Formats: sequence, C-alpha cells, structure tokens
Amino acid sequence: MSAVVQAPSGVPDLIYQVTWEALPEYYRLPDEPVDNTDHILLAAALLEGLELAGFLDAPGQLATANVGICATVNGRTVVKAPDWFYVPRVIPLDPPRARRSYTPHLEGAIPTLVIEFLSETEGGEYSSQSFYPYGKFWFYERILQAPYYGIFEPEAGALEVRQLVNGVYRLQKADDQGRYWIGGMNLFLGVWQGAKTDRTGYWLRWWDADGNLLLWGVEQLEQERQRTEHEHQRAEQERQRAENLAAFLRSQGVDPEKI
Repeated sequence: MSAVVQAPSGVPDLIYQVTWEALPEYYRLPDEPVDNTDHILLAAALLEGLELAGFLDAPGQLATANVGICATVNGRTVVKAPDWFYVPRVIPLDPPRARRSYTPHLEGAIPTLVIEFLSETEGGEYSSQSFYPYGKFWFYERILQAPYYGIFEPEAGALEVRQLVNGVYRLQKADDQGRYWIGGMNLFLGVWQGAKTDRTGYWLRWWDADGNLLLWGVEQLEQERQRTEHEHQRAEQERQRAENLAAFLRSQGVDPEKI
C-alpha cells in the first residue's frame, strides 16, 4: 500500500511517497534505551489497566511499548519507537514471536493512540522536522496519521492529547475531570496521582465510559480484601445478634434450642 503525503504548510514544494513494506531482511532496528526506569513503569501501568479490565481479551489487538513503527518514505526506511501505542487490529505473527517492529497496513491497522513520555534531554516529541529522519510529531501526524497523539510529562503530571482533524493534530480540551476521550478505544485517558510499586507520582490511567477507573492488580486485591472484611464483619454482627436473642429468650424461660 502506498500514499502521497503533502508536507506541512510553508513547505509546499515537498511531496512524500509513503509505502508500507516489510523491513529488509537484514535491517538493523535502532536499539535506543528508554530515558529512565520511570518510563518503563508508566508504560507497564497503562498496559496492566487494560489487561485486567479484559479490554485486550479479544484477539488481534496490540498494546505495547518501545516497538518500532515502520514506514518507507521516498524509498528510505523510517522507524519511530513510541513509548506506548495501541493498535485495534493486527495480523498474528506466524510463527508466534515477540515483536520488535510493526508496519501498519502491511501487518494491521494504524495505531489508534500513540503516547510519548516527555524526554528530559531532547524534547523530540514535539519535533516537526519534515525531512529524513523526520521528527516524531511530523511522523505521527503526517506519515502514520495516528488518530490520537498524547504527550505526558511525568514530573509535573501534565498531559496533552491531540486528535487528527483533517490531517492535522488539534490540541484537545480535557473534560471537567481532566480526562480525554479516546475514540476507537471508548475509554478516557487521564492523570492520576499516587503510589505503585517503587514509584510515587503522576501516572496515566484509564476510565471507562461511565467514569469507572480501570484498576491495577494491587487495587483489585485491596478491593477484594475490603469486600471480604466487610462480609466477615456482617457475619460477626449476625452471630452477635443471634447470641443476644438467645440470651434474651433464656432470661424469659424459653429454651432457644427448642424453638
């Protein structure tokens, strides 16, 4: 599959031929480490919320981190590895194996949502460089054309979500709860503050259409513990009431065992 992409306004003379092809057999993918361990935890937390809510139970979906998204632009292979992205439909690998790259159209659908955690060093998440190797912002908007692009600054807990409108990213306004509706996923994405594993700070979280938070595993365990404790307390209250009633009947000369 191929497409012709016009450069951003102000650069009308540049036209890009985009094709979606299998990587050359011996192509070496970039092997750049993530910025810090926080990014690993943030990406894993996004995935955990979806998994435990059963969101990914249907086959053929892909939610992953630091996997290269590939395109061929004017005959040159371009690879960008978002910190996290979600694809609603993919073709299973045969034989099954871990993915290191993903080529839209050839292997499945375009990612619905791409997320970058703001880098402490280069700030390339906003780069609209329109020539090879292309800025991330330009690649996601003009080449990939992902419907939603999120940029999250973990230290300040600042989240920006852009939606593709007529081929251009438009900054979205959060709702009254500070959350963003992600069409195609039917979920809200927002910022939550608290502790998980060894990290305390701001996190990206999911909420369903009714505003219910998609819980992490430790939260589900705590919820179950509280439910069990409540049931135990209720059973204890019932036992105490029964004993009080039996004691009252005995005081009236009635044997509760014979009632």
